[in-house]
Amino acid sequence: MAQRHLDPTDPMAGPAPTGDALAGYLRAQATEFLRALRLHRETGSGANGSEGSAEAARALRRSARRISAGLHTFQPLLDTDWCEGMRPELAWVSGTLAMEHAYTARLERLLSALHRLSGSTALPAHPAGATAGARADATAGTRTDPAAGARADSAAGSRAAGAAPVPQRAAPRDAGLRTPQAAAQERGNLTVGAAKAGALLDRQLTLARTRAHSTALQALGSSRFHAIADKVAVLASEVPLTRSAATTDLRPLATAAKDRLTDAVAALPLVTAGHPYNAAALIHGLSPDTVPHPQDAPWHQVRLLLRLHRYARETVRGALRGEPDGTSVVDLRLLSAGQALNRHRDASEASAAAAQAARTPRIAPATAYALGVLHADQRHEVEAARFAFQQAWQKEAEAVSTR
Repeated sequence: MAQRHLDPTDPMAGPAPTGDALAGYLRAQATEFLRALRLHRETGSGANGSEGSAEAARALRRSARRISAGLHTFQPLLDTDWCEGMRPELAWVSGTLAMEHAYTARLERLLSALHRLSGSTALPAHPAGATAGARADATAGTRTDPAAGARADSAAGSRAAGAAPVPQRAAPRDAGLRTPQAAAQERGNLTVGAAKAGALLDRQLTLARTRAHSTALQALGSSRFHAIADKVAVLASEVPLTRSAATTDLRPLATAAKDRLTDAVAALPLVTAGHPYNAAALIHGLSPDTVPHPQDAPWHQVRLLLRLHRYARETVRGALRGEPDGTSVVDLRLLSAGQALNRHRDASEASAAAAQAARTPRIAPATAYALGVLHADQRHEVEAARFAFQQAWQKEAEAVSTR
């Protein structure tokens, strides 16, 4: 009798993985969680924590996300009450540990953009005048004389740039008819404002990062976290499967996760995202509303669904390959799509941070101008990330259609 070979192009081909494979995956991720927790405690978690401590925190987040995703996708095979109790707690751990890193990356992203937009490899130097202006911007909310404060900021910025004082109100101009002198003046305003905008962003985001670090330390020492760690330790040896899990195929549940992702992507304006710099998406960019950008929410949802799909594939394909944790199973197309959506989230949150900084009371016009340019730049980065996702997703769809 001829031997039947598996189709190498079908990633789901092979014997049906059942609840036992899911239990092995969850046990492996729980073990990684406990290992990362031990490393985090050994490397120190104080204000001057080492790089090993930061890496341990990232490992904690990775394992917590994968456990939570497994409970979400394969919940019919697990004890319902136990899943409903564990998932919010794991999401709390992952979200709390992510905030410090997010603020650090956001500040680095915004400062790098300011360097690029000001036409230099580093922010303009901070002489006495610029430093005074930046300090004035950062503490503008405590002034008693707004007009005097604005005049002081403008004068300080002008002294720093060695140029004429920044006008309080600029006459409308057609961008296509700008003279070289006007363009140079705008570049000077951006350079002056970039130094003070960078100082303002550094102050705000560093404060937020410090608070996030303190919150994470308090969370890791709380009774709530210790209760979660105890449950994960039990999970590392005993997974609460249902009676039918031993004979239930995991692949239909993984396919359902993929279908949810496909439906969410179908609702996205991918035709519009086919243009890397879609100016129509900036219509509401200057809105005074402080809520997240209305166009971003569906893309953030797709990012979460893509992650669930990737982790479901890890579980199934890892079982088919005999790899309990499944983390060595990597699909480059899905990885590229996920990276594009991560860039989309980062740029979206950075643009929101720039807009929030621009709402600081009584900042200098040059500072507000630089923050406005920075906000627009990050919205363009959002559009570029959407374009990159559209390209990666088309490759994934073509690969599926050829199988």
